[in-house]
Amino acid sequence: MVAPESAPEQPDRHETPAERADRNWTELLAELRVLQTGAQILVGFLLTIPFQSRFSDLDTYQRTSYLVLVILAALSTVLIVAPVSMHRALFARHRKPELVRVAARFARGGLVCLALVLVGALMLIMDLVVSREAGRWVAAGLLVVIGVTWWAVPRSLARRTRLDPQGR
Repeated sequence: MVAPESAPEQPDRHETPAERADRNWTELLAELRVLQTGAQILVGFLLTIPFQSRFSDLDTYQRTSYLVLVILAALSTVLIVAPVSMHRALFARHRKPELVRVAARFARGGLVCLALVLVGALMLIMDLVVSREAGRWVAAGLLVVIGVTWWAVPRSLARRTRLDPQGR
C-alpha cells in the first residue's frame, strides 16, 4: 500500500467545475430515485395500518411507536424529495455546486430518518408478533447491520481509496 503523502495523483477526469457539478448532480439523483421509491412504499404501508381492525388493540407504547414512525417516514420522504424542489428553485441560476452540496446533506438526513423507520418498523412488528423484548433485540441487530453497511463499510472504503488512489 502506498503511503498517502507519496501516493501518485489520480488521473484527472478533465472536467470543468460545471461538468463535475452536473455529473455529481446526476449521480445524486440516481441515488435519490432508489431511496425515494423505498421511502414512499414504506410511508404508504405505515399509513394503512390504522385502518386495520387490530389497530385498536395496540397499547400506548405501540401507538406512540407507530406515530413516531409515521413522522419519521414522512420526514425521510420530505428530505429525499427536497433536492428536486431546490433544483426547480435554482434551475438555470448557475448554482449547481451549492445545490449538489446542500442536496447531499438532505439525502444523508433522509437516509438517517429512513434507517430509523426501518429499525422502528421492525421493532414494532416484532413487538406485535413475538414480544417487546424480541422487538428491541431484533431492532438493535438491524441498527448494527445498517451502521456497518451504510456507514462503516463506505467510510472504510473511502479511507482506503485516499490511501491508495489506484484502487490496489
